[in-house]
Amino acid sequence: MPRVQLPAVTPKRRAWNKGRLVGQKRPLLPKQVWAIRARLELAGNLRDLALFNVAIDSKLRGCDLVSLKVIDLLRDDRIRERVSVVQSKTNKPVQFELAENTRETVTNWIKFPEMIGRQFLFPSRFHDRPHISTRQYGRLVRDWVVSIGLEPSGYGTHSMRRTKVAEIYRKTGNLRAVQLLLGHTKIDSTVRYLGVELEDALSIAERIDI
Repeated sequence: MPRVQLPAVTPKRRAWNKGRLVGQKRPLLPKQVWAIRARLELAGNLRDLALFNVAIDSKLRGCDLVSLKVIDLLRDDRIRERVSVVQSKTNKPVQFELAENTRETVTNWIKFPEMIGRQFLFPSRFHDRPHISTRQYGRLVRDWVVSIGLEPSGYGTHSMRRTKVAEIYRKTGNLRAVQLLLGHTKIDSTVRYLGVELEDALSIAERIDI
């Protein structure tokens, strides 16, 4: 009886995203921002409070946020109201504002004994690293959202980047302003980043009379 060659059976691999929430990470709502901020203040966690506030105000990518230097924000012994940094991804400058509350928390943090002689705003506690890593920043974001009862799979470092611009867009519908604040070169990137739907775009257009 001739031997039949059966086709090889490749075992199915478990999908990397099975059971995970993927896609755009949600921005925080204003009440959630205040809830996290209040918890960090009550805990007296100066480093995390400064990091959280700067993350929300700056709208920077994680890689640019963790590599901020004290000199980037400090001028004439005062924290600047407006800051300009060069983005590592695009090599182009982007400007951001720092609210009064953020300037106060950063001032308190850089006066902390642990910060004496430090070059980076958020230095690493490991001697072989000049500043905290993006992975560590991601873990901190997870801790923050979990502390107020949110599902961590729905949030990440990009939630910090999106939070303020999502609120700006919600209140003004001004995509161009959001584009400038995020440092995007194309408005299409901003539309995708915010998850703006066609109906939103049409509603904005209907309010503009030329």
